[in-house]
Formats: sequence, C-alpha cells, structure tokens
Amino acid sequence: MAPSLLHVPRALRGRYGACNDDSPVQVGLRGRVDLEPCDDVRCGVRGFELVGDPFPPGSTVEVAVVTGDFGAPNIVVYNASNRGGRGPITELDPDAVRNALMISCYGGFLVAQAAAKQMVPAGGGTILLTGASASVKGYPNSSSFAMGKFGLRGLAQSLARELQPKNIHVAHFVIDGGIALLDGADKRAASRGPDGTLDPDAIAQSYLQIHRQHRSAWTWEIELRPWVEKF
Repeated sequence: MAPSLLHVPRALRGRYGACNDDSPVQVGLRGRVDLEPCDDVRCGVRGFELVGDPFPPGSTVEVAVVTGDFGAPNIVVYNASNRGGRGPITELDPDAVRNALMISCYGGFLVAQAAAKQMVPAGGGTILLTGASASVKGYPNSSSFAMGKFGLRGLAQSLARELQPKNIHVAHFVIDGGIALLDGADKRAASRGPDGTLDPDAIAQSYLQIHRQHRSAWTWEIELRPWVEKF
C-alpha cells in the first residue's frame, strides 16, 4: 500500500490513527518556509513540515518533490486559511484580502493539483479540503474570509465531480466552531470550555473515516460542530 500524505496544521500532528493503520503515514504540516521532519516513532509515523505563507506557484513543485520522495500519496488534507482582516468592505486592506485568498483558496488549488497529478496515474487517492461555516454562509464584516472559503468549497465540488470517476475521493469539511488547540493559543476558543470547541482528535477521526469510506458510498461534504453549537 502506498504511504499516506497528510497536509495538516500543527494541532493535528500525529492524530490520524497511524498506530491503527496498515501503512505508514506521512504528515505534512503548515508553518514556516522550509521542510522539517516530524517523525513520531511511537506510532511509526514518518513525516515533514510543509510550509509557505501564502503558497507561491513554486510550492506546487515542492509538494510534488516531497510526495515523489515518499511515493504517490493516498490522502492529502488541506487546512490552511486566512481571514484577511475583519470589518466593513470600505476599510479592508486589499493586500491583506489578496493574501487571504491566496492561502484559503489558491493554496488549496495548488496542493490539490499536485496531489491529483500523482493520484490519477496511481489509480486512486483521497483529497480532503477544510472549510468553515463561512464556506456556506457569508457573514457581515467577513467578506474576505467568505470569498476564500466559498472558493475552496467550489473547488472541492468541482474536483469531486471531475475526479470521482478516476477513483479519487474528494470531500469538503465544514468546520463550524472553534478548535481546542493543543497549546491553548486560541483564547477565545478556550473560553468556551471543553464542550464549546471541537476536539482535534475527534476532527482527525472524522477525516480518517471519510478517507476509509467504501467507494460505493462516498461523502463529498460533511459538517462538524460541537453538540452545543447553534446552527
């Protein structure tokens, strides 16, 4: 079985069930502008930290080189996003908005393209793209974030229809709520208490479940939220 490539944020490192999987998992994490090993010998996880903020066109090559070293990936997850500022459209910084679109949407295209170029010849794979409640609902004073997330959802929907006949499972995740980060960096999320945020382990488990779905019953979109979250 080909190794897995997971492109995930630092909060989800080592949380994709590698200990119970039949194949080693390559974990790609987004952060600084370089590649760093993030092996977890306890679970047999081999991985790297894939970075770039925002993703320039050259990142496509970087992703291809890394996955080529590991073998064709059977799963790629894109989580990166950027709000680009919050406020009335008359006050938003155009450069910040462009940067947000590059990260939230265009970066997802680059990673999905690099993954598809290897998955199509390999005969299958999974591409999972992470959205937010802003993917399906544009909130006031949040036009920059809505544009990026709407675009990423459109990409996922289009790719699902294009790549599913090629045995490539593409799914979009609507993460509706704050995430309980491991380092507690998100103070607003932490203030909601244990029931008010999404647990990273639970999120990762849901991603892995979608990846392992039988192809006779694939999901293209799923919403995840705390049980106390209003929607």
